[in-house]
Order: sequence, then structure tokens, then C-alpha cells
Amino acid sequence: MIRIYAKRQTPHLAPPLVLILIYAGCIILGTAALKLPLATTGPITWSDAAFTATSAVTVTGLVVVDTGSIFTVFGQVVVMLLIQLGGLGLMTFAVLILSMLGLPVGFTHRLYLKEDLNQTSATDLLALTRMILKVVLLCELVGAGLLALVFVPEAGWREGLWQALFHGVSAFNNAGFALFPDSLSRWVGNPIINLTIPALFIMGGLGFTVASDIWRVRSWRRFSLHTKLMLTGTVALLVWSALAFALMEWTNPGTLGALPWFDRLWASWFQAATTRTAGFNTVEIGNLSDPTALMFMTLMFIGAGSTSTGGGIKVTTFIVLLLATVAFFKRRANIQVFGRELGLDQVMKVLALATTSILLIMTAIFVLLLFHEGDFLAIAFETVSAFATVGMSQGVTGDLDNAGRAIIMVVMFIGRVGPITLGFLLATRKPSRIGYPAGTVYLG
Repeated sequence: MIRIYAKRQTPHLAPPLVLILIYAGCIILGTAALKLPLATTGPITWSDAAFTATSAVTVTGLVVVDTGSIFTVFGQVVVMLLIQLGGLGLMTFAVLILSMLGLPVGFTHRLYLKEDLNQTSATDLLALTRMILKVVLLCELVGAGLLALVFVPEAGWREGLWQALFHGVSAFNNAGFALFPDSLSRWVGNPIINLTIPALFIMGGLGFTVASDIWRVRSWRRFSLHTKLMLTGTVALLVWSALAFALMEWTNPGTLGALPWFDRLWASWFQAATTRTAGFNTVEIGNLSDPTALMFMTLMFIGAGSTSTGGGIKVTTFIVLLLATVAFFKRRANIQVFGRELGLDQVMKVLALATTSILLIMTAIFVLLLFHEGDFLAIAFETVSAFATVGMSQGVTGDLDNAGRAIIMVVMFIGRVGPITLGFLLATRKPSRIGYPAGTVYLG
């Protein structure tokens, strides 16, 4: 008698779900590490540790305790490693470790890496990963070396070098974590700080795809459409936001008004560069005028580039939305830019991403207002900053209770890993078997 046993099918989790579980596991491990006695100078709550770990892994930068005084060097190292893991991408880091150990990278790992890097193809992923490592290490080490010129003379070799390395890693990963309670405000007019820190988070915010294109091609004519849109959009947003900030805050005594005129120019440039992605500041964000705060919320919502260390709906998403609006008024069925054409599917994707993001932010603001009394604009500012993983704060985060912290933590987590899940859903097509006659809906 011959018995035939059916082979059990091993269930496979979708790559985005695996990445979400990995990020969540990293946050849990980070929370446990930060709760260790040797990680802090005094006792902190589990809520403090969990919030800090979530903010670090999601490279946000919102804090409920002062990083420089509450955490020991060990605790600061843990925060820096969480920032590096979250910014570089956990799957990217894992594949790099496997490659260095000479271990094979299987097809499943490539699928996870493809989702983590937001790529449409699994080919050449290892080459892209190695290029990412080179760019990250080069930028962070050069940045730390330049920052050491400022920190070492003030704090000594040991402390100064550590401060330079920590802020170099935090800046490139657009995390916004600083070892000083006033962020970088004491160096508001320092040229090295005002050039090095923005250069790091601008390069980190452009995205690894753009970095790879620049690294290999080095010619504007041969750049991909994505690279051209990112570079053009980034320059336009930097120029516009710097001029707008200077005009609106020039006489505000709480921000630029009390500074020498040359320091006002440095501060305008720094805030314009940091707003979309990084979260560092050289002026008091809580003293911004309402129009400037609203402009900052818009810039944070736009965010950085795809496959970057920054958050937001992404610069290219914002550009495609604008181009789609222009195309509609010109009665064009397709979007034309830089000699290329974008179809309806691209517009549908950016609409889905923008709509989902707005709904999430509005829901979070509504829930926070239900349980936390405070200024509406400040709460909205904090929520948008959490979603865009920017980390700029008007001082609300430290006043939140555990329920409010939990809401902000969820928003930070979704802001970091949510686009991965949404991208997977948009890429999964199920053709409909049923067709319906066309209908008309009156709009506007």
C-alpha cells in the first residue's frame, strides 16, 4: 500500500508586512536597550524609552527627554544605531551584512530589499546596496570631520569627536536628534554648522536612487526623469522657502529679529533646508508666526525624496500633483515633462498617497484634540511633523500624556513604513471580471 502525503504549503508573508514586523521588532529591542540602567543617567519610564526608540527608528527626532543629558554615552550610541538602522533601511543593512560575510542573498531577501528601497525591479539590487553603503559612509565620515572643527575646540577631543559623529549620522539620516537642549541654536551664525548639517540632510533627503544616478551617470541629459524632477524640485523648494522665511520672520523678535543681519541670512537658509526633512533648528520653533508655521507644515508634508532617509509624501509626488493640475486645465490626457510622459496610473498613485496621508493626519489631529487641550496650530504642527518624520516641535510633545504619546508614535511609525505598504497595495493589481457602463458625476 502506497501512501501519498500532500506537501504542506508554507505560508509566505507579504514583503511589506515582513518589513513592518522587522521595524516594530527593532523598536521593541531599542526600547529595552534604552531602559537599561547603564543607558540613562537617571530612571526613565517605559513610555520615555518607547517614544525615543520609535522616534529614532523612524528617523523623526521628536523627543520627550533631553538626549544629551538623560542618556549616557551607551544610551546615545543605542539612539545613533537605531537612527542608522532606520535611515539606511533594515533590509539594506541585513543584505550588507550577508554580503560582507560572503553569504548568499536569496530571492526572498531580494524581494524584501526591493520593497525596502521602493524599487520596481529586483535586478541590480546588490550593486545599489553597495553604492548606498559607500555614499552613507563617505557622507557621514566627511560630515563628522567637518563638524569636529566646531565641536572639538569647544568640548575637547573625546567629547567633541563623539558629538561630531553623532550629529553627522543624525543629519545624514534626517533624524533631527541633537545632544543639546536647544538643538543647534547656539551656532546660528556658524558657517561650518550652517553648511555641513544642511549638506548632509539634503544629500540624505534626495534619495538613494538619485544618488546612484548621480554617481554613475554624472550628466544632466542622461539623468532619469525621477532624478531631474527631484533635483529641480529640491532647488526650487529651497530657494522659495528661504526667501519666504526671511520675509515673514525678519522682524520677529522670537526668531530672526534679535539676530545680527548676517546671522538672519544663515538662519533663514538653515530653517528652509531643515524643514522638509531633518528637524534640526537654529531658532526657536515655538516662536514662529502663524503664517510661517503653516508654511512649515506644508513643507514638512511635501517631505524629501523617494528611497531617502526623509519622510512626507515626497517631492516627486507633489510635483506630479501640480503637473496633473496643469494638464487638466490644458485639457491634456497625459502629463508631459522633460521630454517624457506620465500616464493616468502615475496620477492615480500620487492621488492615493496624498489622500491617505491627509486622512491620517486629520484623524490624528482630531483624536489628539479630543484628549489633549492645547493650541490647535501647535498640535497640528506636531502631528504633521510626526507623520513626515521631520521632528520639528513647538513644544507640545513633552506635554502629552501616555495616550497622546501613543498617537504620535503610531503616526511616526505609519509615516515611516506606511508608504511601503501603500506602494505594495498599489502594485498589486487584480483585474476586474465585471464591466459596468460609464457614469457621470458632477464635480466642482
